[in-house]
Amino acid sequence: MTASGSRVRPRGDRKHHEASCPAACGDACLREAVTRHLEDFLGRRSPAVAGLDVDFADEVLDRLARFVVEGGKRVRPTFAWWGWRAAGGADDGPEAASALRAASALELVQAFALFQDDVMDRSEVRRGEPAVHVRFANDHRSKRWLGDPDHYGQSAALLAGDLALVWAEDMFTEALSHMPDARERARGPWRAMHTEMVVGQFLDMRSQARGDTAESTPLRVNRLKTAAYSAERPLHLGAALADANEKVVQALRRYGEAVGSAYQLRDDLLDLYGEPAQTGKAVGADLREGKRTLLLAVGLRRARERGDREAVRMLDSAIGDPGLPDADVRAVADLLAALGAKKAVEQRLAALLREGTRSLADAPITPVAYEELRRRADGAITRAT
Repeated sequence: MTASGSRVRPRGDRKHHEASCPAACGDACLREAVTRHLEDFLGRRSPAVAGLDVDFADEVLDRLARFVVEGGKRVRPTFAWWGWRAAGGADDGPEAASALRAASALELVQAFALFQDDVMDRSEVRRGEPAVHVRFANDHRSKRWLGDPDHYGQSAALLAGDLALVWAEDMFTEALSHMPDARERARGPWRAMHTEMVVGQFLDMRSQARGDTAESTPLRVNRLKTAAYSAERPLHLGAALADANEKVVQALRRYGEAVGSAYQLRDDLLDLYGEPAQTGKAVGADLREGKRTLLLAVGLRRARERGDREAVRMLDSAIGDPGLPDADVRAVADLLAALGAKKAVEQRLAALLREGTRSLADAPITPVAYEELRRRADGAITRAT
């Protein structure tokens, strides 16, 4: 796919239920299969959009398609795939391909969420490149159009996100057109995930506006905005497609809630202790945006308990300061480590991962899925700092 004027094209004339599934070739093949499904879907949508308006296709559709096809770790479709496999879903064949194609629609939901998140947080960078609303704003500036470039960029990004969400529903429904029973079973987790995601985003936004320092707040936000949307509901979705029994569903959901929450704590740590090449954004981006993370909440509590007014002042002044220098970001990171907040979050992260793995121990899931999900929990610890 190239820049403006390009079109997303499906790969060949293959029907979507004939696309190969990544049964035994690992994460790389799974990601590639998800990408193929997305390319096929977007390629079939492209001509119709171009017929409505060529400029929209060039400026909005192509930008959305590039974002979805070229980026992302495919975390949500991967969890949905292993929910399918855990419940005994086939590792190959037409039904497996349809299940993975339906799971691939989660990448369009992710695009919607990230476009909105970056606008709300005024984030300049996403995946190591200018955020989508920044790209639209730059278009406006370079072409010397009328009005406010930033407002135009934000508005265009929200419209691109709307398109992604509408098409996520289309892709999900079409993928399961010949599996109506499975589609209806999966409707519950699919709908719940959307609602939980919006509620979590609102709580995150409100906590910043209120300057909320309660440790319970980031835990609630993590549960709804990250754990449910990134791991718990995708696992539930895949299991529902495979007609899992309630014991399997509950075990997978407990695992997903624990591991998804741990992933968010890992990302909170990476914001201050990671490398930009690893995170795709500047160190301290969440701190500058005013994110009320558990790491900061624990640090503030410990500083107050110690009566360390200077530490409290330093943390309070740093949170939400968009111009915070890199040296001050490093000083905050060092302070949180000295207060024991970093270690406390690392310990909670490890405990969540152990809890998630234990939830699968007696669950009647397939051995291959158990080993894969255990591996994913173990891997989160090594990537935390």
